[in-house]
Amino acid sequence: MRIGILGAARIAPTALIKPARAVDGVEVAAVAARDRGRAEAFAGKHGVPVVHGSYQELVDDPSLDAVYVPLPNALHAEWTLKAVEAGKHVLCEKPFTSNAVEAQAVADAAQAAGVVVMEAFHYRYHPLMERARKIVEGELGEIRRVTTSFCFPLPRFSDIRYSLPLAGGALMDAGCYAVHCLRTLGPGEPSVTSATALLRSPGVDRAMTAELAFPGGATGHVQTSMWSRRLMSVSARVEGERGSLRIINFVAPQFFHLLTVKTAAGRRRERVPGEPTYTGQLRAFLAAVQDGVPPLTPPADAIANMKVIDDIYRAARLPLRGSAG
Repeated sequence: MRIGILGAARIAPTALIKPARAVDGVEVAAVAARDRGRAEAFAGKHGVPVVHGSYQELVDDPSLDAVYVPLPNALHAEWTLKAVEAGKHVLCEKPFTSNAVEAQAVADAAQAAGVVVMEAFHYRYHPLMERARKIVEGELGEIRRVTTSFCFPLPRFSDIRYSLPLAGGALMDAGCYAVHCLRTLGPGEPSVTSATALLRSPGVDRAMTAELAFPGGATGHVQTSMWSRRLMSVSARVEGERGSLRIINFVAPQFFHLLTVKTAAGRRRERVPGEPTYTGQLRAFLAAVQDGVPPLTPPADAIANMKVIDDIYRAARLPLRGSAG
């Protein structure tokens, strides 16, 4: 599978170039950037053989099977749709699109074209989360509350992640992970009951908290920030009638993580071995493209995640990102 990269993004070496060296059958074959000089420098540094003069030129390259989209959030839908129209499979960075309407449009286009489109929630491709789900379903009994957080400091306020036109905000960046993890561990799809934002600029959240409700009566809580009093937190907690589970660092468990379970049988800690999340993600993308193996983060899942994000923005009385705002 030959993949082209749209944009000389900082995340691309970690998310694609390094994993491609570990996954047989994958070649990073081309890159394009708005600045050709930047693309050439990126290609030279990372051994990418072809540089295209524009995003469209890369998308139209008949030698490529797939496209990786690590562009700013506001461009995800546009360039995923163009890649799909060109018959390419797409691995699109999170968040999938700017809003749920765009996510549905991408899902419809991918289905009509018969191509694989996958959202890059890489953490789902580490064995940690499947182990956590097994514990939740088998040991905790009826689930009562799920809480997730992803907070980190980003005081560089000129960063595009604070740009409303580029679909930025804490909820869109770190928060999309917290929402996704809550949905992954929770008992069904949640609805939003309330949300409160701290703003960096009009319409742009630097922090967000939200309360949610699951169909069976369980409640949920999401906390995320790029600049707030809570500087660093990447965790999840599930409370059930028979016990609780807590995960520290569900996003990048290959560096460090801790899973703690408390039940009537006592308290135990587990660590779940596995290859880097991005390597597992690339293996899953290849398996989906070549063998038709359904990925864990398909467009239908992305639509559901974007609906929750949209509803949190509505509850916080902030505009939706993108054209739906």
